[in-house]
Amino acid sequence: MAEVKLTEIRWHARGGQGAVTAAKLLAETALSQGRYFQAFPEYGPERMGAPIQAFTRISSEPIHIRSSIANPEIVVVLDPTLLKAVDVTSGMHEDGVLIVNTDDEPKAIRKAMGLKGRTIFTVNATRIAQETIGRPIPNTPMMGALVKATDMMPIENLTDYVRKSFGKKFSEEIIEGNVRAVERAYAEVKAE
Repeated sequence: MAEVKLTEIRWHARGGQGAVTAAKLLAETALSQGRYFQAFPEYGPERMGAPIQAFTRISSEPIHIRSSIANPEIVVVLDPTLLKAVDVTSGMHEDGVLIVNTDDEPKAIRKAMGLKGRTIFTVNATRIAQETIGRPIPNTPMMGALVKATDMMPIENLTDYVRKSFGKKFSEEIIEGNVRAVERAYAEVKAE
């Protein structure tokens, strides 16, 4: 019997940064590869800019858990100001992966947060989004960084699904800008 692999990802962002969309899009990409998924947000009546969380579970088998993710293997932070406002590493596995949208080096994040034992990745997803999409929405670049950091799927699977999913809603220019954003973050993400 094959080993069941369940990956749990917690996204931290502010309303309007696209974390809910990213959580869902990543999960749907996994579905297109024959995996099972859950993707859902956790927020109240907050306004644009308020801290929110989103969650993604991806598994080789059906998922029966019906709760938020308290002990993620992977934490993705779309807004670096949340590092001081929220305990983004709460419950995170000691050998987990932290991916932060920042211009800072991973070593600086490790020192500022006093982290040990986790792998830290950083990428300036906001700058990449501004340069490729024309808007400072970091969600698609952060997905590219996540795929590179975790090797959870080939980058082509993600870019193909971005084209397919966005093709229903956006112009070719916006679609290709998002694909470039994913690819650039995949190439530019730094690790420690």
